Amino acid sequence: MARRRKRRKWPVILGLFIIMCIFTGLGAAAYKLLPDLFASTKEVIETVKMKTSPLASVPFKEIKISEEDVAGGYYYQQLGEEEQSLYKEMYQGLKEASPTIYMHSPDMKVLEKVSQFISMDRPELFWCDGQMQVISYEQYSEVQPVYTYTGEEKERRQAEIEAAAAECFLGMTGEMSEYDRIKYVFEYLVNTVDYNLEAPDNQNIYSALVGKASVCAGYSRAAQYLLRQQGIECIYVTGNIPNQGAHAWNIVKCNGQYYQMDVTFGDPVFIEEEGGVRPPGQSINYDYLCCSDAEIMKNHTADTFVSFPQCTSMDLNYYRLNGMYYEVFQPDQILEAMNQTIFNQESSFTCKFANDSLYQEAHDVILNDLVQQAAQTLLSYYGLESVQYTYVEDEVMDKIIIYWNYE
Repeated sequence: MARRRKRRKWPVILGLFIIMCIFTGLGAAAYKLLPDLFASTKEVIETVKMKTSPLASVPFKEIKISEEDVAGGYYYQQLGEEEQSLYKEMYQGLKEASPTIYMHSPDMKVLEKVSQFISMDRPELFWCDGQMQVISYEQYSEVQPVYTYTGEEKERRQAEIEAAAAECFLGMTGEMSEYDRIKYVFEYLVNTVDYNLEAPDNQNIYSALVGKASVCAGYSRAAQYLLRQQGIECIYVTGNIPNQGAHAWNIVKCNGQYYQMDVTFGDPVFIEEEGGVRPPGQSINYDYLCCSDAEIMKNHTADTFVSFPQCTSMDLNYYRLNGMYYEVFQPDQILEAMNQTIFNQESSFTCKFANDSLYQEAHDVILNDLVQQAAQTLLSYYGLESVQYTYVEDEVMDKIIIYWNYE
């Protein structure tokens, strides 16, 4: 018998970074913010003379982005009226891949905020990596974004993304409920995307949908992109895993209620054995599919620059819906369920408990007694000469998984 414990490699999400030229008075100081999680202001690297230009002569573009075009953006809704106008102005320029976007604001902090909110609302802008040069004048600014892909290359990648999304949706039917669609996208991404710190484009949807390898940013943006196409509200959330690092996940709306969802942590790579052995078959960790704030915040901490919708319900918890969730500990009930997975030749047995105290009450009884009784059932029912099984004990999520070996 091998003992399996949970080990997690922390996902990576790069912070928004901007190269800025900041103009004040008659001179200007240029600062570079580094593209990492610990971006800091560097020394002044150049000084230039202040330019002046009458506002009437600035070639602002007519804003054709409608309220309907942006209404679904959660972060857009957190902005005031003036900031929303700037959001539309910048969003239109980024959609059109304009080399220079003329903005009706000289406020660098506001423009940085608007840029960040667009990035978090708009996963489809895969050709924008967050870098831009901003020249601020007395009444307006010139924004010059850095585009990672332009022209034919951008169009080719756009077509690949759309084809990948269409392939994903082939497995959906019109009869599927909102929950079924959310679960389907969750499982699809877990089963088709490999977690890879070195994956190209791993901060955008191309990596997950086309490259099939990404980190948390790619997983979460891909979920946001796919679910929105299904008419389901999906918010991109950033935060961190305490003592490990920055992370990204989602909040989804289902049947009128909000739920937390972390596709990255659904990947079986995060329940690997310390020795490197992966769980058998297509194992998926469902702890982070439609769970509550209290559940996900056991090991996630969300950023606080905006307020997020409250997620208070566990009624769509996968284990609850599938008879694996226990609000009382009854050993006979657990043993019966354990034996039933053996009779059905299922790859594993899972029990998740409603709270820490129940888990602690059940833990030793299950691992020191019940699992041995079930192993005897496995031995006799299949006529085996010996029995092997492995298990995961997850004291954070109050869950135990037993993996059966039928050979």
